[in-house]
Amino acid sequence: MRLTFGFTPCPNDAFAFHALVHGLVEAPFEVEPVLLDIEELNQRSRTGELDVTKLSFGAAPAFGDRYLLLRSGAALGNGVGPLVVARELGDRYERVAIPGRDTTAFLLLRLAWPELGEIVEMRYDRILGAVAHGGVDAGLIIHESRFTYAEHGLVAVADLGDWWQEETGLPVPLAGIYARADVDSEPVERAIRASVEYAFAHPEASREYVREHSHEMSEEVCRAHIELYVNSYSVDLGEPGLAAIERLASASLAA
Repeated sequence: MRLTFGFTPCPNDAFAFHALVHGLVEAPFEVEPVLLDIEELNQRSRTGELDVTKLSFGAAPAFGDRYLLLRSGAALGNGVGPLVVARELGDRYERVAIPGRDTTAFLLLRLAWPELGEIVEMRYDRILGAVAHGGVDAGLIIHESRFTYAEHGLVAVADLGDWWQEETGLPVPLAGIYARADVDSEPVERAIRASVEYAFAHPEASREYVREHSHEMSEEVCRAHIELYVNSYSVDLGEPGLAAIERLASASLAA
């Protein structure tokens, strides 16, 4: 059996799923990796194209019962939230770039800042340049951009992860791994957990795979990215993780 598995080319996903993709852990299926930006993965979930896929928790209402959440492979944690950056500090920004309307980042922004100006959607890795060159007044950044925005002469206006934790006392739920409803999720969940555990046990094994998909990032940024987004919640969501996801889902319905 062969399953398509959608995840991002970011260092954390390459690190976590390297073992599964390369057959280093036991699994009763083969994996066909499909590496895409998180917003494109969110969009593809609407048609159920992928057997297993990473998805933003903020997009959950859009795909309904088509996909079921797995307990392993998720990105949650403390101090991992998206940032709002700008050329200078201010009280209001007229044009704000976002990495997609289905991202958890945008949901958190809407919850924290109900009154927003014009929203401009663009791919996440183009936002820093757009803000720096004046195409937009502020940007909502995710992934490795949180480590590099200062290099563009930008300042952090808000940390939405800090905001969420102050509001809820829960970890920030960003994205999780989901299996399509017609896929037997138990062996998939076991295999993904084994892959994450292998990554922790053999942290250097995925180095070349990580570099292959993040060639524009420095070793330091790759390492910081992995350390921030791959943690105990990636092994198993646990009760705090599940509570955080449920809290975000309830907030999204009211947003």
